[in-house]
Amino acid sequence: MLRREFLSVRSRLTADDLRGTATALAERALELPELARARTVAAYVSVGSEPGTLALLDALRARGVHVLLPALLPDNDLDWGAYAGEGSLARIRHGGKMALFEPAGDRLGPDAVTAADVVLLPGLAVDARGMRLGRGGGSYDRVLARLERAGAHPALVVLLYDSEVVERVPEEAHDRPVDAVVTPSGVRRFRGEARAVDR
Repeated sequence: MLRREFLSVRSRLTADDLRGTATALAERALELPELARARTVAAYVSVGSEPGTLALLDALRARGVHVLLPALLPDNDLDWGAYAGEGSLARIRHGGKMALFEPAGDRLGPDAVTAADVVLLPGLAVDARGMRLGRGGGSYDRVLARLERAGAHPALVVLLYDSEVVERVPEEAHDRPVDAVVTPSGVRRFRGEARAVDR
């Protein structure tokens, strides 16, 4: 029900809204100390009315950052590949789901994400505790569990619209809080200050 409400609000955004917020989102995100220091960032390509990520991906790549993008596996887990510019993306439709833009090159395996200094997460909302409401597919729950098992501690950052930072979202036992949310108007931190990247 809550997911439907957030998706409904997003569906009313115009192309101009999407362009403007994507630019502002990239500017805010690039101010994050975690991204300034990162050598490897796991990200994703926004689809539909999600907050736009391409401008941010290209800016990171221009800085020399190794950008990893997910490829959805049949069991909803994620494999990863390197982002080499917009021309390196393939539009893939998975069954009845929406088409996703995935890296067209070599696959690096689901564990590639454990090398990331920052993981940029999609979502529909985040609450005052840093708990993220995802789309419900469980792909990023698997990613977060994999990071935990590997003892990896990248900065976890969710990219959202301003109206999607709310007081409280439902949580399940396996949910983990994110470190920060970036919206077109700024950054909000939930856990500590910027952590030093130790790689």
